[in-house]
Amino acid sequence: MTQNETPSQQPEHPEQPQTTGEAAAATTGADPLESQLRAEIEALRSEIEQLRMDALRERADLDNQRKRMARELEQARRFANERLLGDLLPVLDSLDAGLAAAGAEGGPLKEGLELTYRQLMKVAGDHGLSVVDPVGQPFDPERHQAISQADPGEAAPGSVLQVFQKGYMLHDRLLRPALVVVARHD
Repeated sequence: MTQNETPSQQPEHPEQPQTTGEAAAATTGADPLESQLRAEIEALRSEIEQLRMDALRERADLDNQRKRMARELEQARRFANERLLGDLLPVLDSLDAGLAAAGAEGGPLKEGLELTYRQLMKVAGDHGLSVVDPVGQPFDPERHQAISQADPGEAAPGSVLQVFQKGYMLHDRLLRPALVVVARHD
């Protein structure tokens, strides 16, 4: 560079970088290829994101199915004895009737019946069976079946006066409703 030349008047040399306009002119042939590559990259990114979302959805579905199967298995375990216990209810009714017929009399026969009844109820209770004996309680159509109505006397209207047949629950499910007489509403 001479003293009279200013930096802007310097001659161009091939080793100097090109200006932005020159770079754009040199890459105009590569521009469609670059935009095509960018579009492909973006399409692949969206496909990866879609696959990731699908995998998360599938994992959630599998987790929900596993939980549902565990609940159904637990319900099956809890109520597996439902049929057997239902078949034993007439036996319990017969023991109740035998104890009622024995009355207040003591004796080895009544004691044997009571012992048998208690043992049977303990075994049934260990498997989730409970008695619905609602004398004096308000009538509950979910657990009781009214077979008649009677004058309330001292009892509150709508309460259970007498139980003809005990009801039974298996865990939280009604196995058989109690057959009851309900106090009439005046």
